Amino acid sequence: MMAGNDPSVETRAATLPAFFRLVALDECGSTNDEAKRLATEGAIEGTIVWAKRQTAGRGRRGRAWSSGEGNLACSLILRPGMAPGQAALTSFIAAVAVGEAVSALIAARVTLKWPNDVLVDGAKISGILLESEAGRGGSVEWLVLGVGINVRHYPDEALYPATSLLAAGADVTVERVLEAYATSFHAWYQRFVTQGFAPIRAAWLNAAQGLGGDVTVRLHDETFTGRFVDMDDDGVLLVDTGSGLRRVTAGDVFFPTQGG
Repeated sequence: MMAGNDPSVETRAATLPAFFRLVALDECGSTNDEAKRLATEGAIEGTIVWAKRQTAGRGRRGRAWSSGEGNLACSLILRPGMAPGQAALTSFIAAVAVGEAVSALIAARVTLKWPNDVLVDGAKISGILLESEAGRGGSVEWLVLGVGINVRHYPDEALYPATSLLAAGADVTVERVLEAYATSFHAWYQRFVTQGFAPIRAAWLNAAQGLGGDVTVRLHDETFTGRFVDMDDDGVLLVDTGSGLRRVTAGDVFFPTQGG
């Protein structure tokens, strides 16, 4: 199944749904960068770049994402033909899919933290990075949806507490985790295409970390506290500050159980 280090080689993964076309690498700097290059060259929707080792991974806001051998690093090319705001909701599909895949592998409590982190007993096990290219007519040309899952390792020092599947009791291969994630993502993506965001929003809220409780929101220019009351149809976080409802479109959120 491995295709060496030539990302131009595409092989169908026998264990993945037929929607996917696997590009498997021993090592790369960033699977997102490889997928973006392939997308600009016309790679079809469902092309998924997977690297055994990722040496220059990154998360939201340019943060480094550590992904040594034994962890999952993959990036999926999508061409949904949607406006940017609607297409951006695919990051929530990925979060729901990762959460579902992880839940099937371990007995611990799995929750989703806005906007797109997956937590196991309050510790981060996955990160998601969405990048896109604008197309003509107001729709995106392509999306690249990067997902990292800590399978065997996790960073000792990070912005949030972290964990791995192995630390949570699941001694599984990266291939097994990729299969579980891809299968779940495909099912939820088809729901999104046919039914819209409503079923994804419902599933996300059902697993949401801190829903109904106190939350601290850190924006680029301020920090405020309130109560996490909902996520709307646009994926926007709704926080009741006591003096009104605030809509949060981008930022970092912290809950009391995370130590602030």
